[in-house]
Amino acid sequence: MPKAQETVLEIDLNALKHNFEHLKSKLKDNTKVLAVVKAFAYGSDACKIAKYLETLDVDYFAVAYTNEGVALRQAGVTKPILVLHPIAINFKTLIAYCLEPNLYSSKILETFIEVATQENQTNYPVHIKFNTGLNRLGFDERDIDFIANTLKETSGIKVKSLFSHLAASEDLNEREFTLNQINTFKQYSEKLINLMGYAPIRHMCNTSGILNYPEAHFDMVRTGIGLYGFGNSEKESKNLKPIATLKTIISQIHTIEKGESVGYNRAFKSKSLLKTATLPIGHADGISRIYGKGKGFVTINGKKAPIVGNVCMDMIMVNITNIECEEGDEVIVFGPEHNTAESLAESASTISYELITSISQRVKRILLK
Repeated sequence: MPKAQETVLEIDLNALKHNFEHLKSKLKDNTKVLAVVKAFAYGSDACKIAKYLETLDVDYFAVAYTNEGVALRQAGVTKPILVLHPIAINFKTLIAYCLEPNLYSSKILETFIEVATQENQTNYPVHIKFNTGLNRLGFDERDIDFIANTLKETSGIKVKSLFSHLAASEDLNEREFTLNQINTFKQYSEKLINLMGYAPIRHMCNTSGILNYPEAHFDMVRTGIGLYGFGNSEKESKNLKPIATLKTIISQIHTIEKGESVGYNRAFKSKSLLKTATLPIGHADGISRIYGKGKGFVTINGKKAPIVGNVCMDMIMVNITNIECEEGDEVIVFGPEHNTAESLAESASTISYELITSISQRVKRILLK
């Protein structure tokens, strides 16, 4: 791979393919795969990721918000796209771009039927979400008769899928809770299917559900973090390949005398003679202030360099006292071979999801095939 000459996020499509095929190998042949590409495909590049996954014959995509789905359509993505958290004001736009809403409450269901009718839609595909314990979005058992009766009174929409979301599928200590969620979803979905008179696609498993609960694969599974190389456990992560490497360079090297300070608010005061490197990346690029004051680190020429003082908006300073390096040298912020996004996130008591989805859109993306 070429050495970085500026701050870049390299995206390895071969790793993406490996992850997709590994996860698919856990499924029965007729089980569909929905790829979650919300939040710029977990901080990478949603349009390019989705276009590539279409060549691998993925069945479905999911985004969080309508504008994310619009961007995919404008990029030429043709597969069905589920909008997980649609807002009523965007319903006309959603229909205009052939996106499929998650209808999670009586108000959202009734409002979407009203808009679909105004837009002269017939059997417009929608998805019904049940709340089985995560307690974010979704109908519960008391709503099933209402859903069925409402659907019978309209020809504007038709249910494409019934789904729910596991709350703790990665935590085997919560296995009893998860099995209860699965059984609850079975009961709710079977009751509604009987009332509707037809059987939509059913899906419940996220990445950890795919790996830990094969009995809950149903007709389709959803994978987000697993596609991007993280398995939510050390064992499973070994079977996956992180697709993203965040690189930057050394802009300038300083010698810091004993007693001198570095950065804003003099957050670091040197107790001895040392050397620091200034890097062109900061909290506006997604490296939050929580990584400052020695919690976070980068890798330079194979050695760890801890962050010194506070993270600035556009720069960080790192301790290179015991590292042979020069201005212009490449720096690995995180990647699959050195300090991973998981290890960097853990250093600041957070998770890889938060770190990778925070990488700013001003950071240049480079696709590797």
